[in-house]
Amino acid sequence: METETQIFWLFILAIPIACISWTVTQEEIFREPREWCVNCSKNNKKILVRKFFYLFTCEYCFSHYITIFFICICNFKLLIDDARGYLIAGFSLVFLANIYMSLFALLRQTIKKEKVEIKKIENSDEL
Repeated sequence: METETQIFWLFILAIPIACISWTVTQEEIFREPREWCVNCSKNNKKILVRKFFYLFTCEYCFSHYITIFFICICNFKLLIDDARGYLIAGFSLVFLANIYMSLFALLRQTIKKEKVEIKKIENSDEL
């Protein structure tokens, strides 16, 4: 695969990785299972069980597993056509997906702040 095509795939594959990682670890739709995982990650006596359940609460940790899944189903390698290409692709995808998630978090925070400021202005105008 051409290097330009690989870079294109890198930026595109990072989008669903970021989306899935963010949704499972942050959004309301998965709140109950996530709370259960938080409880298991804090209260279980076995360290491996605690670490397993923690991965469903941390978008960075979870993105590694989603990346492995996408590398397997897409057979994506970066720069080198052997196992090293999978390794490079994996860490590159995790890095880029986490940049996407950070930008998304900043965007959501800015939008939420603006909504609060607008509401405050509307409330002061009503008085």
